[in-house]
Amino acid sequence: MEAPQTFFESNRESWNKRTAVHKDSAFYDLDAFKKGRSSLNAIELEGLGDVSGRSLLHLQCHFGMDTLSWQRLGAQCVGVDLSDEAIKLAREINTELGLDARFVCCNVYDLPEHLDETFDIVFTSYGTIGWLPDLDKWAAVIARSLKPGGLFYIADFHPVLWMMDEEFKTVKYDYFNTAVIAEEISGTYTDRNAPIRSKEYSWNHPFSELFAALLGQGLTINAFNEYPYSPYNCFNNLEQGADGLWRITGMEEKLPMMYSIKAIKPA
Repeated sequence: MEAPQTFFESNRESWNKRTAVHKDSAFYDLDAFKKGRSSLNAIELEGLGDVSGRSLLHLQCHFGMDTLSWQRLGAQCVGVDLSDEAIKLAREINTELGLDARFVCCNVYDLPEHLDETFDIVFTSYGTIGWLPDLDKWAAVIARSLKPGGLFYIADFHPVLWMMDEEFKTVKYDYFNTAVIAEEISGTYTDRNAPIRSKEYSWNHPFSELFAALLGQGLTINAFNEYPYSPYNCFNNLEQGADGLWRITGMEEKLPMMYSIKAIKPA
């Protein structure tokens, strides 16, 4: 599925605006991160295990907090993102903290033009593939970037969530990838009242499309999990449990909120 370059350019501009808000937000708490707090969650930490001494490619890394958290855990990391402002900030943080991660600014689809390396791990998480129209092209980049025997890991929000309206009351969008979703956005998930406005383009992806893309590149899926909670308060109408995780108010875990997939490139 081809998308006009103008869609990606509009999304890049939107994420540049978001970066300016996100870097000072309590949601990201960059000050605590600089003092040593990890930005990673239990799901991905348990999913990847010990990364010490391994090379890791982080796709759609925003301004690099997760990339740098993996770097602190001993991985040698490269982060990739479409937003030039996000990558600029990631490089600044990397330098300030005395770390040696690298960051590449490009569309995921264009990564082979900017990076000719293979990695032990390819990682992506939380609100990533919905910005990409074609998962076959995405999976091809992943397969190309993995060493034989390498591991791909994704933790992301469940496709069922993207069907719902903002209050999780009614079905608003198609489960299947039938058309681009074009929206006028004001504010951002860290601050609904932030003085930014953008036109954004996204795509819903059913699990059939996601699995077919990975399997079509010869990857072996060896773990798939679904979760009825989110580690982040980034949607409307959520409440926090005693475990610190966020669930849809009044749903009693009836809807899935997240999933994770682990896949291996054959040796």
